[in-house]
Amino acid sequence: MLDKVVYGVAGAAGASVVAWKTMFPWIHHDLKIIKVGKRVKTEMDKDFESGEFLIDRFEKHVYNQPRKPFIIFEGNVFTYEYIDQQANRVTNVVRTWGLSVGDTVAMMIYNEPAFVWTFLGLQKMGIATALINFNLCQKQLSHSVNVSGAKAFIAGQGAELFDAVHAEEGKFGGMPIYIQGCSANQVSTGYISFDDLMAASSPAGVDASVRAGLTPMTPACYIYTSGTTGLSKPVFMRQISLMRVSGGILFVDLTQDDVLYMTLPLYHSAGGGLGLYGSIRAGATMVLRRKFSASHFWEDCCRYRVTIIQYIGEMFRYLLSRPESPEEKSHQIRAAFGNGLRRDIWEQVQARFRIPQITEFFGATEGNTMLFNLSNKPGAIGRLSPLLQRLSANYQTLVKYDTATAEPIRDSNGHCIEVKPGEKGLFISAFAPVNFYKASQEANEKKRIRNVFKKGDAYFNFGDLFYLDRDYFVYFVDRIGDTFRWKGENVSTTEVANILTSLDFIHDANVYGVTIPGQDGRAGMAALTLYDDKPLTPELLRKFWKHCEENLATYARPMFLRLQKEATLTATFKQRKVELVKEGFDINLVDDPLYFADQVTKSYIPIKQDTYSRILTTSKL
Repeated sequence: MLDKVVYGVAGAAGASVVAWKTMFPWIHHDLKIIKVGKRVKTEMDKDFESGEFLIDRFEKHVYNQPRKPFIIFEGNVFTYEYIDQQANRVTNVVRTWGLSVGDTVAMMIYNEPAFVWTFLGLQKMGIATALINFNLCQKQLSHSVNVSGAKAFIAGQGAELFDAVHAEEGKFGGMPIYIQGCSANQVSTGYISFDDLMAASSPAGVDASVRAGLTPMTPACYIYTSGTTGLSKPVFMRQISLMRVSGGILFVDLTQDDVLYMTLPLYHSAGGGLGLYGSIRAGATMVLRRKFSASHFWEDCCRYRVTIIQYIGEMFRYLLSRPESPEEKSHQIRAAFGNGLRRDIWEQVQARFRIPQITEFFGATEGNTMLFNLSNKPGAIGRLSPLLQRLSANYQTLVKYDTATAEPIRDSNGHCIEVKPGEKGLFISAFAPVNFYKASQEANEKKRIRNVFKKGDAYFNFGDLFYLDRDYFVYFVDRIGDTFRWKGENVSTTEVANILTSLDFIHDANVYGVTIPGQDGRAGMAALTLYDDKPLTPELLRKFWKHCEENLATYARPMFLRLQKEATLTATFKQRKVELVKEGFDINLVDDPLYFADQVTKSYIPIKQDTYSRILTTSKL
């Protein structure tokens, strides 16, 4: 069908390939996406026709290739058979909890094999898993667990994880809490040793009939997003979604012969959804690290003969800042797959590290479409050409957007206005009327734009501004609203502001993200007003630091502070960020006192000329 459409377009443009390529010089980029997309669609259709779920695919690989390495972690090899046996133990433990298909269990586990077999063990029973960010603490943690509707909570091994859970003792609604990495005589009163239960559990497989009630629409897991309205919200990932997102990595043709290198957190849709689920789908091997290490990256890639890597843009900045090594050119990597690789370092990355294919993508956990750049076009995150828009199952486009009102611009008929090449706009996509967030109808509605091009239609609002060039490539410009991205994580300005204003000396906090030359994403900044127009004394700055350290994940802590006598508000008394974002922490533009988070003194220090120069020239912040 796709071929017929393409040939029709070609015929309309002229009698020869040369003719229509002359009229549409960008068409070869579209044809590449159409060709790959057709292959991916064929594979996905086979999955849906077979009625297989992701867990079925995993068990099929266990049967066909039991001794094949599935996870390589810290030098240890875990085969498909071994991971399956551990997953069976999990299943046999959970079967005694009285849960049914579709019930939810929360888990907060570091990047390690236990994450994989715990997740798969729950999938064998059709239990949905709330994947909790292991950086969370205090209210953020208890909220994330409780809002999922979980009936039990499994915390992974590690003193930091237990301390975070223990600090919120009594705030998990009375659900049982299981701790990995310790025995019954090591765990505190009120908690249950998961290791003891695993030791007594059988590794024998369970019949698929225990998940007989599973359907494509049954929740498989919940992946959290900061969204735009405060605390984290769990996004529905249904069984059908797991298969769809696992197919995303087919755009780099992942097969069972590949070795994928994974340093991204598995609780995210990129690391977990595309990476882990994609590896399961293909029957590939995944080299897993607890966290990214620039000093070990190329060594690992060579040692384990990695063929595909997943990245976020800042990862490459760290790698570029290191001295050159023989390993960075002697690897077997054929493709890099990820997002956030900006134009300013793209060609440098490709040339220095000799990576043949860089496939940048754009997507959102709760979104209904993805964009892919398969043309090695530096900085581009995908394409939005007339042909691809016509062929897309969900019409995708950019519409004009008013940054002052935070709303799309409407024409005289009340409809949105599509941008033209050379302009930037808000990315939206038509969607089926389903909810993306659990237990938050208001949040679901906020992600919808209605009456976009005709009365009664509805589009998903990604909350991102893109630039469309003359060849229909799109480039990320900025996030809008109350969320920005830093260190690969989404930061909710509302959530951070609520935590900052709980300090007794802060009257108001306007939180936003600012750009730093040479850094990806936006660093957190807070414009503060204090009660009684107090100054920010060294004592208060240390108190502020300690409060952030105890209540905010590392990536969410403001890197910059701005002390204002009066808050910057709109005419309707809403916080206004446009001017603040534009001025950032530039001492040449801002007359207000500015402060910088100093890791040495564990406090915030005034930004003077020397500090300002150091920030601008520091590669790692």
